[in-house]
Amino acid sequence: MLFPDEPPPFEVVNPDGTSGLFLICDHASPRMPRALGTLGLRPEQLLDHIGWDIGAAQVARRLSALLDAPLVLSGYSRLAIDCNRPLHVASSIPAVTAGIPVPGNEHLSDDERRARQEALFWPYHRAIEALLARRPRPLALISVHSFTPSFPGQVRPWPVAVVYGQDRHLAGLMFDQLRVDDPGLLVGDNEPYQVTPSSDYGIPTYGEGRGIPAFLLEIRQDGIASEAGALAWADRIAHAYRAIEPRIRRR
Repeated sequence: MLFPDEPPPFEVVNPDGTSGLFLICDHASPRMPRALGTLGLRPEQLLDHIGWDIGAAQVARRLSALLDAPLVLSGYSRLAIDCNRPLHVASSIPAVTAGIPVPGNEHLSDDERRARQEALFWPYHRAIEALLARRPRPLALISVHSFTPSFPGQVRPWPVAVVYGQDRHLAGLMFDQLRVDDPGLLVGDNEPYQVTPSSDYGIPTYGEGRGIPAFLLEIRQDGIASEAGALAWADRIAHAYRAIEPRIRRR
């Protein structure tokens, strides 16, 4: 799937960071393996929100530096395979996303699916598992994402949101602190998504599955599409995290 001169399917940043926080970024890159071409999409579509979480990687890198936290980022587009989806669901390798057909993802054989899993999905998750295994148990885990301001049938007014599944503890602390820091800020509470075992992989596996307080941080893309915006939001999130860290309960 990947030629020898292509970048690896994941990147580890600050593996020896001293923070009790662990960061992951599942949709960090719009890069497509050369073997897959463009999947029948136009170049501008590959760079749009269907291909990656715009601005999320820059926010995650800044958070890693500010909080001295280890970070693992995915290396390739979610259109090749989505690293935050269980492998058995249709959105793992979407044939249609946000109403846009993806011709190169239609009618794939089991072998073609396995090739993408082995080249892109599993190396990223093995990197997360290996880093978790060699460190003290994290106090908290945040999965950094971004969302488009509008989606078919939905206008999204929240500049930032916390998204969670079975455990709201950490998300609730962050939700409250963001509003303390800025009382006028509209913070989404499990908006515009919710974490479920069928729609997410990272939080169910590394948070709920390991008993680690965790949530998925969602920032609206128009706020972090620029470098200045991404850095400003990372500073804001880091400030809030420092305030809540003493109140995070170990499980």
